[in-house]
Amino acid sequence: MDVSGAGDFDYELHGGGYAAHRRADPRIEAQVHAALGGARTVLNVGAGAGSYEPADRYVVAVEPSAAMRAQRPRDLAPAVNATAQDLPFDDDAFDAAMATVTVHQWSDVQRGLRELRRVTRGPVVVLTFDGDAFDLLWLAEYTPALVEADRRRFPDIDLICALIGTRVSVEPVPIPMDCVDGFTKAYYARPERFLDPAVRRAQSVWGFISDADETRAVDHLRRDLGSGSWDRRHGHLRTQPEFVGALRLVVGHP
Repeated sequence: MDVSGAGDFDYELHGGGYAAHRRADPRIEAQVHAALGGARTVLNVGAGAGSYEPADRYVVAVEPSAAMRAQRPRDLAPAVNATAQDLPFDDDAFDAAMATVTVHQWSDVQRGLRELRRVTRGPVVVLTFDGDAFDLLWLAEYTPALVEADRRRFPDIDLICALIGTRVSVEPVPIPMDCVDGFTKAYYARPERFLDPAVRRAQSVWGFISDADETRAVDHLRRDLGSGSWDRRHGHLRTQPEFVGALRLVVGHP
């Protein structure tokens, strides 16, 4: 199957570091798995390298990027080469479905979410970010272009709710201070991490701003860390156990 153009980011070229920097955080994972309820069969769409897949249930993973499929651990089953908007499964084939930090990268979000609902007889669980809350993170001070790029990419929470069920809940997901899933908000208390190019390469949004904007943001942050300016404004975050920002868990039931 040809799945070129499956999303808005080229993981064949830029997805090499995801397995190292985008690991499942156990506390976030527990909230995702609880939302799956008693499901024994689970579809994981946009599965990437396998983060957040439950090990105690039968999981079918769907991932269009060969580079991402190649990073799946050996103890996980190989992923199906397909896209969210064209799932090769029968109606109501799975007890539950999950999509973790992926819907913003789908080429047709509405069709993909409808497909999730079509093939699932139980809960559809979507871990995503609320674009309206992106400016809660201090990173917006250093690179407003990054925040605006991310906000444009993420579908509205109300749209997700309308397409994945008739009974839908939206839960804020606290981000722990030592979060091991390296999305941008995970480093609210560890600003130095953004100085590492490998960390930024594992956050797709940096690919949506210019090299000049990225350089300016990183240089500005480096100067403020060196002078102590960042700590004077945001140093309290270094000891804040968790950050409730834009991360959301949306759960839809039929």
